[in-house]
Amino acid sequence: MSCNKNHLLTAGAFIGGLLAILGGILIPVGNSIIEDNVKKEAVIENGTVAYENWVLAGVPVYRQFWLFNVNNPLEITQNGSKPILRQKGPYTYRVRYLPKINITANLNNTISFLQPYCAYFEPGLSVGTEEDNITFLNLAVAGAPSILPPLLLPLLNNAIKQTNSSLFQTRTVKEMLWGYEDPVLKQLRLPDPHTGVFYPYNGTADGYYNIFTGRGNIEKLGIIDRWQGKGKLTTWQDPYCDMINGTDGSVFPPFIDKRKLLDFFSSDICRSVSAEYESSRVLKGIPVYRFMLPSKTFASPVDNPENKCYCKDPRFTRNCTMAGILDISGCKEGMPVYISLPHFLYGSEALKEAIDGMEPNEEEHSTFLDVEPVTGISLNVAKRLQVNIAVRPSSQIEVLSNIKEPILFPLVWLNETATVDDATAEELKGALISTMDLLETIQMTLIGCGCVIFLACIISLCVLKKNKTKKYDQSKEMTDKGISANHF
Repeated sequence: MSCNKNHLLTAGAFIGGLLAILGGILIPVGNSIIEDNVKKEAVIENGTVAYENWVLAGVPVYRQFWLFNVNNPLEITQNGSKPILRQKGPYTYRVRYLPKINITANLNNTISFLQPYCAYFEPGLSVGTEEDNITFLNLAVAGAPSILPPLLLPLLNNAIKQTNSSLFQTRTVKEMLWGYEDPVLKQLRLPDPHTGVFYPYNGTADGYYNIFTGRGNIEKLGIIDRWQGKGKLTTWQDPYCDMINGTDGSVFPPFIDKRKLLDFFSSDICRSVSAEYESSRVLKGIPVYRFMLPSKTFASPVDNPENKCYCKDPRFTRNCTMAGILDISGCKEGMPVYISLPHFLYGSEALKEAIDGMEPNEEEHSTFLDVEPVTGISLNVAKRLQVNIAVRPSSQIEVLSNIKEPILFPLVWLNETATVDDATAEELKGALISTMDLLETIQMTLIGCGCVIFLACIISLCVLKKNKTKKYDQSKEMTDKGISANHF
């Protein structure tokens, strides 16, 4: 009977150890299964799950606009007073609701496409209608002096007076954002007398993208190979600043390493930027990494020497010491457009002190991406930027003659945002997270049960052996006593 117990317990210990080893083996095997499946379905080519969501965004993308209303236009024009601005918004538009077009698969594992621009007003997500009036900077009057040669400024001044224009104007939200016929530009008989902060937009695109599909090398998934037919920009006339790095921000190569930067290119600001890991979070039951645009992105070259090549106007930026702004006039046909974070977040104090109404805070005005680390999919995005115009004094333009100092004038700030919906989140959890959890549960169960069975059997064997030894000793002692008694 004792022999049978020994055999059973030995077999149990062997089975327990085998289960624990099997559980350990399943960890790399399970990870390999998940990795192979992600690599297969993440490739951007017809027939994969990723391709369907890439052609047309699976979740709604919105652009929210906060417009800066000028409360004291006459005081600014007549006395050069400090501008008093108050933001009004959000005015929300659905964007990116049209599928990509002219999609072409190339032989070098890249795919080319155009993303049509479109904007549809969402009144239910807005504070008012598109017909609300806003008093804002006259774009033609403020911008034209930077474009026209000095000899033509008297002609511009006459056009301003003949059309009774001024440095400020009141127009509707729709006109300000998407365009209107400007009387000054019409008077100057320009081929297209229309202007607007984002004019033209609907029906246009920012050019052809050529990106890697991930076939053959999943680490290159979504990486931009060429934009507008070129492998680098020509805006900055510098090898570093003209680099096109990373993806377009909507997707990243899978298996995200939070120790590394996430690079992406934004045509809105004519440059590439990098986001840094900030924290790990849970979004609708899905673990994500939050990456944020750091303060050094628009820092002055004094604090971030890498930004030296982005400084194109040393006079306006105080010998390139002003932080928080980016001069993009080079890709806006010379218009003195500067990009910043909303309310000059992380910007020099001089920028905020020059305007009454700037109240920056990180919670509302920073840019971030919440990325699912296994697939590299962005599940929650907030891209926040502010559009500003540089206004300079001019003795040849009467409406600018009382401006005392050059000033960066905010027009509007936007938040382009998209968040995975509940249905898509459940699909992702079912396809990926639940599978990972199930594998982990099986692994831990096998390891746990195997260890318990192994230890229990080993302990039982030890106890059995001890009891057997004890019985043997007792038996031997009794035998020895018997022999001693017989001897006497």
